[in-house]
Amino acid sequence: MWKLKIADGGNNPYIYSTKNFVGRQIWEFDSHYGTPEERAEVEVARENYLKNRFQVRLSSDLLWRMQFLKEKRFKQTIRQVKVEDEEEITYETATTAMRRAAHFFSAFQAGDGHWPGEKCWPIVSTSSLGNNEDGGWGLHVEAHSNLYCTILNYICMHILGEGPDGGKDDACSRRRKWILDHGSAVSIPAWGKARLSLYLAYLNGQDANQCPQSFGFFPFFFLYNQLKCGAIFGWFTCPCHTYMVKVRHLCAKEDLYFPHLLIQDLVWDNIYIFTEPFLTRWPFNKLRKKALEITMKHIHYEDENSRYIDIACVEKVLCMLACWVEDPYGDYFKKHLARLPDYIWIGEDGIKMQTFGSQLWDTSLGLEALLACKLTDEIGPTLMKGHDYLNKSQEMDNPSGDFRSMYRHICEGSWTFSDRDQGWQVSDCTAEGLKCCLLLAGMPPEIVGGKIEPERLYDAINVLLSLQSKNGGTSAWEPAGTSKWLEPLNASELFEDIFIEQQKQEIENFIRKAVQYFEDIQRQDGSWYGNWGICFTYATWFALRGLAAAGKMYHNCLAVRKAADFLLKLQLDDGGWGESYLSSLAKGKQKFPAFFFKFTPLEGNRSNLVQTAWTLMGLIHSGLKETQHLFTEQQSSNYQKEDGDFPQQEIAGASLRTCVILYPNCRNIYPLWALAEYRQWVPLP
Repeated sequence: MWKLKIADGGNNPYIYSTKNFVGRQIWEFDSHYGTPEERAEVEVARENYLKNRFQVRLSSDLLWRMQFLKEKRFKQTIRQVKVEDEEEITYETATTAMRRAAHFFSAFQAGDGHWPGEKCWPIVSTSSLGNNEDGGWGLHVEAHSNLYCTILNYICMHILGEGPDGGKDDACSRRRKWILDHGSAVSIPAWGKARLSLYLAYLNGQDANQCPQSFGFFPFFFLYNQLKCGAIFGWFTCPCHTYMVKVRHLCAKEDLYFPHLLIQDLVWDNIYIFTEPFLTRWPFNKLRKKALEITMKHIHYEDENSRYIDIACVEKVLCMLACWVEDPYGDYFKKHLARLPDYIWIGEDGIKMQTFGSQLWDTSLGLEALLACKLTDEIGPTLMKGHDYLNKSQEMDNPSGDFRSMYRHICEGSWTFSDRDQGWQVSDCTAEGLKCCLLLAGMPPEIVGGKIEPERLYDAINVLLSLQSKNGGTSAWEPAGTSKWLEPLNASELFEDIFIEQQKQEIENFIRKAVQYFEDIQRQDGSWYGNWGICFTYATWFALRGLAAAGKMYHNCLAVRKAADFLLKLQLDDGGWGESYLSSLAKGKQKFPAFFFKFTPLEGNRSNLVQTAWTLMGLIHSGLKETQHLFTEQQSSNYQKEDGDFPQQEIAGASLRTCVILYPNCRNIYPLWALAEYRQWVPLP
């Protein structure tokens, strides 16, 4: 039986940590773990997911939750409440629902103080039961099928031992038919051609689109020029070299989100036809050799400074492959292998590879939700452990050596998205971590623990100030280093926007520029586009939250009034809000995407608890809290389960326009937070 282990480094001599593996969450199979009844319960969860996966496509992340509830012997002791139609919501009702949710969520805190959870990105990085009824796989569990994911998952099934007609319900033959009906493997996007050439010996690496080596010395080049792939794999045969030249730019319409411009095809063809032959011959091959040496230097630097976790799953696998090609028996590759468990996740829908964890992000937002409940007497130990986790997770040093020459930014004082060992500063995670520490600093130390030293808070502010761009916005990981004109050279047909990313007076200037940035990028309908959540409801809540912190409210700011009016117009008959992931898409509209993207409701105009919570908090932040009749928390209290949990509904996270991200903890954090804010700010009988 699988078991989730926390802050465990094991006995592997090739793994190391900066802070005793705080935040690490890995799965381990233990043949002696669990009673027969517990194992049967796991099987029931798996069967239920398989049976209902076309109705509720997302995993509810049940396995580790079942483990934690049993280990902590949690039992909900606060009575369940329901609100009937036309019944008025009272302060007592809201408080009871909030307390039940707070105690249930607290039960999922790990021993080191963080909240574990799955963080799966698109199916390009995970093979699961996320296939569609038509036989294909989509970019994520709610997406339409495309060639990229269908081919990669089809090949994974063969690697795992399924034959041509293997799999449940003729899975392999149905997937193969879908692939052949949609253009076959030659129509897979550029990323797919690269992956097939690297991993599956389908294409000769020389035939995949080559990006110039000066583009960050991407690890693909090292592999392209070292691996010599065969011509046949499985049930696909590689076309001849001449034919491959003709199909190199083919991309199935199901995969084509970001069409190539003619200039990009000309650039790639010029490199392939004219430049590549020279770089493979003396004396120009010396230039290639030098580029490969520089590539490996950067790869090793990134590996060492992230403890071989790397920034995310895509980079992790490519850097690991590069180290394997360099020396399959070397320490670099062995250190990579030691960190693979950090990317594996187990759920009722199977074994998956996640982008990496969201430990810090979930923990900081979860703590803010719990702090908003004002239940210190009831959940004091939870707050103390969470505070300790934040304390231990802050980055204490910058990257090693001359980090600027390695194109890294300062990170001392920041918080990452996941854990401290990963080492990549993130602006919004730093902001949320800092906010939590400031809130906890105002509470009795005997309840929440000692305060973090002021100097460390100053370091966090310094990181945030350094990440503000000229336009007033803040980049995610590091200051923007490229221009928008490079986006037409985006070689990925699947994703968009992949290239761009302490004095009192300084802080005031930062806030002023940030407010101006909010106002500048607000859409005409009053909303903001969400890059990391779905989509307009998510971004508008965050924008209203930020503007409120800067003193901008409904009564004194036009942008806030427009945003509140936008949200109010979207309220559904049941009092909630619901938005589809399709809001994130504006296929073929790359020029001015913010103006082309359009709010798309969920099918059947369903409401969603998480999005209802975002919207409700946004309206409260706007200053409309006095208008009680505009809000309803009937959904949160009535949808709450007997144990205090909320149901897993549609997906909430998003990235790169086409991708979505699973955050199972959202269903607990945001309804709880909204209940707390509603109870505090809306006058109730």
